[in-house]
Amino acid sequence: MTKIFQEILQNSQKPGGDSVTPKQAIDWLRQQALQTKNVDPQSVIDDATAFKRLTGLSDNSIGKMYMFSYDPKHKDVLPYYDNYPLVFPVEYYGDSFLGINLHYLPPMLRAKLMDALYSTLNNKKYNKTTQLVLSYNILKSASKFKYFEPCLKKYLFSHVKSPFVYIAPNEWNIAMMLPTERFVGASKSQVFKDSTSMVR
Repeated sequence: MTKIFQEILQNSQKPGGDSVTPKQAIDWLRQQALQTKNVDPQSVIDDATAFKRLTGLSDNSIGKMYMFSYDPKHKDVLPYYDNYPLVFPVEYYGDSFLGINLHYLPPMLRAKLMDALYSTLNNKKYNKTTQLVLSYNILKSASKFKYFEPCLKKYLFSHVKSPFVYIAPNEWNIAMMLPTERFVGASKSQVFKDSTSMVR
């Protein structure tokens, strides 16, 4: 667990005690992460433990969450891109992978997509065995997953500029709301506006 995740979890006891529902607890935790300011994405990567810093991904990485630094091959022709993707891999191609980068959605839609993705969990242990059961066909099969479309990006392993930081399932709701996106070529508000238009 990286320091920033640990701090938020330690300071996020359920408000209201045992009467709080799991959904209320998740929403509250997401809000705490969203209100966290001045988060340096590179420091999150650097602070990751050896267990969490992976040199590569494989088919077994599908449906798990990762953060990494990325420098696109065709950045000169892209309207914009995220230097620090937060991704659920969907398909693995050997030299690259297709993934859902949650950063492309504004927080409200990010939460809606995550709530839908939770329905694909392989188990509810929320440990290292837990992952989403994902494929492009699954995502296209139901309207509840519609928010994934502006997030779907292909990443070349040769242009990944850091280790992959594995985000444990009990940290997903923190990671998805932390302001670690770093868009190049457009402001965050413009990216969110474009993404919202795509899913209407």
